[in-house]
Amino acid sequence: MSQPGPYELPDSAVKALNPLSQRLIMNRRGTTLWEVRTPDKFFAVKIGYPTEAHQWTALAPAREISILRELTPEPHFSGTWERGTWGAQPWRFGNSLYDRWEHHRAGPEYPEPNLRDVAQCTAALAELHRKRWVHGDIQPAHLIMGSERTFLIDLALAQGGPVPDDVDFAYRGCLVHYEAPEIARSVLQTGFAIPTRESDVYALGASLMISATGKRHVEYPDDADRRDQRRAVADGPRRRVEIPGLLGSLTTAMMARLPRDRPTTDDVSRELARVL
Repeated sequence: MSQPGPYELPDSAVKALNPLSQRLIMNRRGTTLWEVRTPDKFFAVKIGYPTEAHQWTALAPAREISILRELTPEPHFSGTWERGTWGAQPWRFGNSLYDRWEHHRAGPEYPEPNLRDVAQCTAALAELHRKRWVHGDIQPAHLIMGSERTFLIDLALAQGGPVPDDVDFAYRGCLVHYEAPEIARSVLQTGFAIPTRESDVYALGASLMISATGKRHVEYPDDADRRDQRRAVADGPRRRVEIPGLLGSLTTAMMARLPRDRPTTDDVSRELARVL
């Protein structure tokens, strides 16, 4: 089946934003993403639509905006269109964690990742947890490292506060490469899961590992079926963390199999502060 889209900005989005220009960034997994320049600033505009496998992707942009309105006073816009919902939020300038650490994956002659980067990523997640939300979809692409701070983006799957019924949907896991074992196991058994602070910490550890080494936390073929991937995460052996020093020990602890054995984001921050 061919990929639908990309979709242009709905009329209601054009009316709300008065765009001067727009640039297509992505069209996949039920979302068309545009970088939109307005008279005042830049926005990330997501246009959601259903896919053959998932209907919830049509609601995701508006669900995310409802959460962002709980968390930040910045300007946000959302609306509906014929195939789903759209949402606009301030554009975050910077590089993803994976892109920022690209040179660390090139060979052993390159220096270890900067622990200040790890501290910034951890601080971004800790701030969300202090607000009593869990992200539910931590991955390197969602950690945007700017010149002054790190932004944690893509909160469409976040849990922790009220969400309007007309844009809400159940949590069915996230990108398997970063799922904690208990999340993968629950999705396999019931089709659903409940993300927690502990599963967020695991996902952050998995994100640090793949960004530093290029290796996933669990080994399976790239073309493995999604259920086979989750079986490997839920019950298979985890790869050994081949990162030296404090980053290696922290990443290992964050990916402990049992949630109760993982450090909190505050624990990780304290360990990093001790050496920075």
